[in-house]
Amino acid sequence: MGFAVHCSWLAALLCLHFFGGQVCCNCTEENMEIAGGHYTLTKQLQKGSLLIYHCSEGYYPYPVMTRLCQHDDSWRMAPRRFTPQRCRVVECPDPNVMEYGEVFPPQEKYFVKNETTYECYSGYTMRGSARRVCLPNGKWSGSTPICSRESGHNCADPGIPAGASKAGNIFGIDETVKYSCNSNLFLVGSSERVCLENGQWSGKEPACYYKHTYDTSLEVSQAFGSSIRESLTTLESLNDTQAGKTIRISKNGTLNIYIAVDISESIEEKDVTKAKDAIITLIKKIASFTVDPNYEIVFFSSDLYEVVNILDFFGGKKVELNAIIKKVEDFKVGQKNTGTDLNLLFKKFEQQMAVIKIRVGKEQFKEHRHVFILFTDGAYNMGGSPEPTLVRIKNMVYMNHTVEQEAQSREEYLDIYIFAIGNEIFDDDLQPLVTGLGGKHYFRMKDIEDLQETFDAIIDEEEVKGLCGLHKEYEMFGNAQEAARKKYPWWAFITIQNDEGKSRSCIGSLVNPYFVLTAAHCFKFGDEQKHVKVEIDDGQGRVKQVKDFILHPKYNINGKVKEGVLEFYDYDVALIQLEEYVQISSSVRPICIPCTQETSDALQLVGVSTCKQQEELLLKNDLERVSFLTKRGSSVDEKDAHAKLGGSRVDCIKHALEVPNITATDPKVAVTDNFLCTGGLTPFRDHVACKGDSGGAVFKNYEHRTIQVALVSWGTKDLCGSGGGIVESDQTSRDFHINLFRVVDFLKTILGNDEQDEYSTLEFLKD
Repeated sequence: MGFAVHCSWLAALLCLHFFGGQVCCNCTEENMEIAGGHYTLTKQLQKGSLLIYHCSEGYYPYPVMTRLCQHDDSWRMAPRRFTPQRCRVVECPDPNVMEYGEVFPPQEKYFVKNETTYECYSGYTMRGSARRVCLPNGKWSGSTPICSRESGHNCADPGIPAGASKAGNIFGIDETVKYSCNSNLFLVGSSERVCLENGQWSGKEPACYYKHTYDTSLEVSQAFGSSIRESLTTLESLNDTQAGKTIRISKNGTLNIYIAVDISESIEEKDVTKAKDAIITLIKKIASFTVDPNYEIVFFSSDLYEVVNILDFFGGKKVELNAIIKKVEDFKVGQKNTGTDLNLLFKKFEQQMAVIKIRVGKEQFKEHRHVFILFTDGAYNMGGSPEPTLVRIKNMVYMNHTVEQEAQSREEYLDIYIFAIGNEIFDDDLQPLVTGLGGKHYFRMKDIEDLQETFDAIIDEEEVKGLCGLHKEYEMFGNAQEAARKKYPWWAFITIQNDEGKSRSCIGSLVNPYFVLTAAHCFKFGDEQKHVKVEIDDGQGRVKQVKDFILHPKYNINGKVKEGVLEFYDYDVALIQLEEYVQISSSVRPICIPCTQETSDALQLVGVSTCKQQEELLLKNDLERVSFLTKRGSSVDEKDAHAKLGGSRVDCIKHALEVPNITATDPKVAVTDNFLCTGGLTPFRDHVACKGDSGGAVFKNYEHRTIQVALVSWGTKDLCGSGGGIVESDQTSRDFHINLFRVVDFLKTILGNDEQDEYSTLEFLKD
């Protein structure tokens, strides 16, 4: 049925197409089919091509997940006549290992969607989940059920994970328990745990996995985020019980991050591309925090391809974030990536660390934290095991401490995370390489498609809630309002309805958990706190009651009537104090405002910074791109504009004289130096503000943190009608926004008032 002994007619056609007319391929597709699924080939039918089987969710390829076209024209893991390839229903580990209790229903095997319940014998108390479901990733939902009773032991019974066996039932100080997995399972986590003096068990909680088991993106974001997030902030811990369990960087400390991506034949190119995207997302998000790390980024197979050299960060010249990102984006995987030398990678990291130690000196090197992040399947076939090299790295970081207690005291200075990717993962080789305190460090990824979102989620933890200006940047699909809340988590809707029934609407920005910043003109004479409602959905009720609202003392709308300005909006700024604080989360966070230490941290200004430095950084050009929000139903949209500064400002503000109720001949009478001016068609066509946009933040994103530089005040034309929304400026329309750098004294009086104990304050700069 074919052209040659080893080739089917279809295979021959493929070879003719891909290999320049050479009729015979290296391997054939004979008997490669999989019942219930399909397969793909990394290099068609050439030698070295990987055949990868795919099944739908809840199923996995059986008896093998991949086959390799070898140099003798045969498939490694050749098909077997009596065990044809098929998609098999995912199985979860046997839960009938629980001590002092029963599992219902008792079954020989448990598959996807099977549900189990757990009951303890009389006198025993249940901890963990009393009901669990077998999930499509081969894990049980919830947590390990444990039946225990008061025993006087120092540590609680650690239980037995599904599919495991445990040796050791005494839980006093220094007592150990040992775990092993049954059947075709392998252990992830610690095989031996010791009861510590603080009543906690050492190591990582164990679990038993099948080869088809993987970690979901949600699990990875939670575990990785809880482990690494403290590396990225110099804030004081909000939870004293966490002290010493995760990395902390002092103001004088340094964070070195080493990232490596496996590009050997066993890794598909699509996974390399996704890993690159994930790296870019990760370093962008790291840039949002108060630590400015140094990076080593390499791609490796049998050779190393260094994309970013960490030693460049020690040359006295700042390495720009955009330059790092571009280098990662521009890297292309070559064609010859046969073999994998994982030890070569660890030797490279060891070498870089040694040079850094020489450059900065032994004492300063003590304050360096090191984080390795590896993407690999662990299939190294060159260079030997990296474990001896890892021992030397540990000795370097732990300062060759031989006393175990002293060595443990420096464990927080080295974290190695491994994201196991690929179709055949060598868990036994990879797991011994992870190290570090805190949460899980080893992750088995079925698909790294969602790692961008996973890495983004590391900033959603409670411990970094004090950081202003954090927000989501990637495109989110689904609920538009939820997506907008995370992209602009500071926005608030303000409604004022007095006793006459007339209603006014404005937008505000959350600047700390107790205060919303908005425009003074939103309020009229006779308005009281009871007339004002603030909508901001923090999960504790959408509408917030108002305790007080404070207008700038110099705001006077009638202040220049005699000079030909019927309505004068200088100092058009107000603060609304809420009755109860807003619950900070990934959806509700404060925006950064000028001249605070919090904003200096966001701008990564080193040492003692000044207000002038911030302004020169944010408003340095004659044409500065800014954004503001407009209401769209129960959500918001973003508008773009350009502030005309320096020599461009005079031509911008002159259009104020075209307003009918302004008869002054000098535009500076109506538009003082306290305003930024936007609008018009040149050199860019700006969006125009609508009435309902008043009070909203005029903001800039800087290194992935949002800084409010002004607030929407007034404009020369109403081009929006009653609808509002996204509306473009015309030739002469202009908008004027209160420059927050000009009203810092007012903001500091209230938001920086540390002589009261009603609310938390911001730290304003001295100059």
